Amino acid sequence: MTGFSSILYDKENGRVRITLNRPEKLNAITMKMLEELNEALWEADNDRDVHCVILKGAGRSFSSGYDLRGDDSQVPVSRIQSEDNHYRGGRSFDDDAWQMERAQRWRMALFDMHKPSICQVHGFCLAGGTDIALLCDMVICADDAKLGFPPARNLGALPNNMWLYNIGPQWAKRLTMTGDTVTGQEAQQLGLAMKSVPKEFLEAEVEQLADRLALIDPDLLTANKRIINLALELQGARTLQRLAAENDARGHNTRGADEYRRAFRERGLADALKERDQKFGDGRARVNGPELRDANGRLID
Repeated sequence: MTGFSSILYDKENGRVRITLNRPEKLNAITMKMLEELNEALWEADNDRDVHCVILKGAGRSFSSGYDLRGDDSQVPVSRIQSEDNHYRGGRSFDDDAWQMERAQRWRMALFDMHKPSICQVHGFCLAGGTDIALLCDMVICADDAKLGFPPARNLGALPNNMWLYNIGPQWAKRLTMTGDTVTGQEAQQLGLAMKSVPKEFLEAEVEQLADRLALIDPDLLTANKRIINLALELQGARTLQRLAAENDARGHNTRGADEYRRAFRERGLADALKERDQKFGDGRARVNGPELRDANGRLID
């Protein structure tokens, strides 16, 4: 279906496939992409012929995270936005929190929509990639996928946080405090993903699940999804997402975030990220067994 610039929308056999479509940027997420994703999700939810949504990424990865270069960031809040008006920027804590919450409202469609969603993860699922993946109802990964939130090392806090509800407080702290990553297989073991399969079976695994969902009355799928999500809401899950967006603004005011912004201005994005990540070696966590590392911080197998 045409009409989108950052995603692809394909409807077939009772499912809609939404594909993040910036493969040359490893599907780095822009404000434009989030806006289009939100619109596409509600279109699918409104279509009585659709039983479920599959969310995936074009090219080598699901998503490398948010586009830190600011591409496609100027998305009007309304159709009457005018240069004559004085709008929010990022000048105050409240401005920053407001901007984070705006993006959060677009992402939350995955949680709020009535129909179930399956996230198909291959390659990188980092930072903002996890923000949208973990709002899906089910996540299926390739065994060699790489999941984590490296920007938590110096860019701020996670603006969306379903980690706690999937893997519990200890592993949520272990991974989000260090920004270390796990593989798809480890993600399944922890509960970060529902299932992990060899990458050559990933698409078939997702599609066969969509085949089974297509056998069920969409209204009944809705009833069974929403009662579980209501239970999560009673545990505070939805409120926590709003608070996470505000907490990210708090994280933006830390010394570590200031140092990143200075490095970015002085040396550019690539050098700033290299300086942040190289001290973490391979940036991996080990779920099973001791974390023995070499002098460069790389896990010893």
